[in-house]
Amino acid sequence: MNTGNERDTQLQRSMKSRHLFMLSLGGVIGTGLFLNAGFTINQAGPGGALLAYIVGGVLLYLVMTCLGELSVKMPVTGSFQAYASKYIGPASGFTLGWMYWLGSATTAGVEFTAAGMVMQRWFPDTPIWIWCALFIVLLFAFNALTTKGFAETEYWFAGIKVFAVLMFIIVGLGAIFGIVNMEGRPAPFLSNFSADGGLFPFGIAIVFVTMMNVVFSYQGSELIGIAAGEAEDPQKTIPRAVRNVVFRILVFYVASVTILSALFPSSELGLLESPFVTVFDAVGIPFAADIMNFVILTALLSVGNSCLYAATRLLWSLSHSNMAHPVFGKLTKRKVPLNALLATLAFSLLSLLTSVVAADTVYVLLMSVSGIAVTFTWMGIALSQFNFRRQYLREGGKIEDLQFVAPFYPVMPLLCLALCTFILIFPAFDPTQRIGLFYGIGALVLFYTFYYVRYGRKKAHQPNLPTQG
Repeated sequence: MNTGNERDTQLQRSMKSRHLFMLSLGGVIGTGLFLNAGFTINQAGPGGALLAYIVGGVLLYLVMTCLGELSVKMPVTGSFQAYASKYIGPASGFTLGWMYWLGSATTAGVEFTAAGMVMQRWFPDTPIWIWCALFIVLLFAFNALTTKGFAETEYWFAGIKVFAVLMFIIVGLGAIFGIVNMEGRPAPFLSNFSADGGLFPFGIAIVFVTMMNVVFSYQGSELIGIAAGEAEDPQKTIPRAVRNVVFRILVFYVASVTILSALFPSSELGLLESPFVTVFDAVGIPFAADIMNFVILTALLSVGNSCLYAATRLLWSLSHSNMAHPVFGKLTKRKVPLNALLATLAFSLLSLLTSVVAADTVYVLLMSVSGIAVTFTWMGIALSQFNFRRQYLREGGKIEDLQFVAPFYPVMPLLCLALCTFILIFPAFDPTQRIGLFYGIGALVLFYTFYYVRYGRKKAHQPNLPTQG
């Protein structure tokens, strides 16, 4: 009898397979690649950066396969928050959901600031905060569209980024071997791998210190799970997206880091200027650097767009689990959770601080907080899949009945948990990231404490998850 009312409070399944794949891929290609890759090489050396991104790629594969098994079986919006509530405990679901919301909203703020930095190439005298404000309004408009409109916009944004990275790889390879001239410089070949102290100028330990930057870079791949509740035919679209996205992400990052390391000594690669633009500047193709700068701007806005989408859907999901105020669970006539979007944007406005107070320092702090939040999220996904499979088998379920299976159970979820724990240890040794780690752990304790103070040990917040197949 309440079918009509239920429809009024449910999101629509309007995302196609191509939308889901490009949303997840596009969510990863942004600040982490175009700006942070050079910073990571600068901090860890060429060999250290490559090792960090490869280890991060292995971790990403573990997370995505665990998430794929859960999302195909139970395709719901805000998936991993709901899975944690059911298979770990409602307090963990509450904490995981709010931590990820915090991380995604923070990342959106980082993207606003990074986009403002990119604009300074064309408008050096205009304050960054003005561009931040302009981009906030623009991304609000994108997210206030229908889900299908948002997905279509993000699909083309992601396509532009993928094309740009492929062009960079082609031009970069040509420059390495002297096919493309770089401002009269001799072809570097592989000489820069031995410059500035070689592959590991600061030792192996620094690789793991920079892993939080890598996790931040790979954040967004789990959007497949968040969008599961709005995907058409999730049994087919989710496995296809999971299989494709990890390999492509790893190729793009490893290839780009290799090319940057070959073209420049690590000491030249910094934080505030994109090395991608520098390459096109040096090649001397007319307007190529400006075009690349525009592509990077598009990429940053795209990631910010994806983060706003993710955080908004998480807040909507929390509301429907009685873990956030009911006002955030309301939808517009276009099936958009507008109140949740407005709350997320309000938090992201904190990004404006980075353009006023120590832009480079606060930027790294926000990046670290966001990386820590997503690391906790990945741990929650792995533990949820571990507990789900154990319960599924205990209740008589058969592996062959699962339409997507994470292989090598229980090795994969346990290895994922171990790697994430390992990664969380090392920011304590980096003064820049240490405060971000403390804030991240502080937020974790605060959310758990708030849950038990507010709800006690009630089990009423475990969601009734739908299943497929």
